Amino acid sequence: MASIASKPALVTLRQLLSKLRHQSSTKKLSENQMVQYIFGQYRKYQTTDKQLCKAAEEMHYKAKTYYNYLHHSRRYKEINTEFKGKGERSIQETANMVGFKLPHDPKP
Repeated sequence: MASIASKPALVTLRQLLSKLRHQSSTKKLSENQMVQYIFGQYRKYQTTDKQLCKAAEEMHYKAKTYYNYLHHSRRYKEINTEFKGKGERSIQETANMVGFKLPHDPKP
């Protein structure tokens, strides 16, 4: 049963803050509204060692899911820009790609 102070929850929080730091436009991470919301949720569901709270586990699951979303959306953008097609190619480019030469038009 993962409380907020447990190691997996803290690792997830650090990973999430790292991803938000990469995508944030603000200089200070503490000024970011998303970070303030995440800290608020972590504080809200903070439990002691003797308490057992399903909401804390659910919050940890949501945080992990959001981290995965941020990580993989950033990776998707990197892959998409690297392998993105160039759209329609001209006849000349297509012929060069295949190894053909187009006949040239003689000027009258």
